[in-house]
Amino acid sequence: MTEKQTFHVNGYLALVVLIGLLVGGGYLFYHGFVNESVLEIVLSFLLWIVSFLFLSSLTIVQPNQAKAILFFGQYLGTIKDNGLFVTTPLTQKINVSLKVRNFNSSLLKVNDSDGNPIEISAVVVFKVVDTAKALFDVDYYQDFIEIQSETAIRHIATQYPYDTFNDDDLTLRGNTSEVSEELAKELQERLAVAGVEVIETRLNHLAYATEIASAMLQRQQAKAILSARQIIVEGAVSMTQMALEQIEDGQDINFTDDRKVQLINNLLVSIITDKGTQPVINTGDVKEKGV
Repeated sequence: MTEKQTFHVNGYLALVVLIGLLVGGGYLFYHGFVNESVLEIVLSFLLWIVSFLFLSSLTIVQPNQAKAILFFGQYLGTIKDNGLFVTTPLTQKINVSLKVRNFNSSLLKVNDSDGNPIEISAVVVFKVVDTAKALFDVDYYQDFIEIQSETAIRHIATQYPYDTFNDDDLTLRGNTSEVSEELAKELQERLAVAGVEVIETRLNHLAYATEIASAMLQRQQAKAILSARQIIVEGAVSMTQMALEQIEDGQDINFTDDRKVQLINNLLVSIITDKGTQPVINTGDVKEKGV
């Protein structure tokens, strides 16, 4: 079912016309009663009935509100204009809010792509754009939005790891903007049937489940230490190689293999260690080039 407009006219203008019909009916009734004219009396009653029917159809539409009009179970259309209107008599009028609303999902426990249990929740910002779909294509569209939102959050959470030290991987913790955009896209596909537009989604809670939080914290610390050590070792090897090349080329000397190994070991230890080191002086097995 698709939303459409229904018959409605300006209520203030309609009030003037209806009051005129009531007055005219009263005049006809009096004139017919005096002259004993049955036709005028019947016509006066018809004018009163029509006037009261249309007066009963007066409706007020507030800003950012809409009213769906039903005539004995048949959907006639929706009034989205704000103000006082007269519409089809003997109809049921259902209020639908068009305001932007927030939905804060409950705290969900799911497994990420690595199988780790995590806790996650999100805020969904939405509004109704098609009142017919919201009212008649789903049963209680507010409940439908809540259930579908939590389902989408669970599905998105299983597609990504909570965290990783690979910069090329998308993670729930490190790429919240991309994850939120993916969640909004999936939610829009799910909620289109209910005539709802998803404006924005944001993760508002993300953490490891309590039963593994301590272990995962130790794992994160270990990975961080390992990553830092790898960078330190790579830099130390590069600095050691550069130092040997500069010593041999600049001083016109060569080291024996044993002394070179010892010098490399001393340089690596002095660069990598986080404690103070004692200098080691090499006094032998150094020979000039050509000797």
